[in-house]
Amino acid sequence: MAASRLPPGTLTLKQFMRRQQVLLLYRRILQAIRQVPNDSDRKYLKDWAREEFKRNKSATEEDTIRMMITQGNMQLKELEKALALAKS
Repeated sequence: MAASRLPPGTLTLKQFMRRQQVLLLYRRILQAIRQVPNDSDRKYLKDWAREEFKRNKSATEEDTIRMMITQGNMQLKELEKALALAKS
């Protein structure tokens, strides 16, 4: 009954939570990229991240979104490992 009173474009709780996961991943990737010492590499990675998220913006299938979040987290870990090695 309550769902019928919501506007048509309202996200479900599951969609809202998934959206928050995506936004958190995006912020964490950008924070990691800020630590890249080389300006041109930093710009390349920032542009790459922005384009990947824009390209997949219209994804709606739950399994696809979950898979992309998992892949993004793995790529973030790899970037963080590379940055840690570069600092040592």
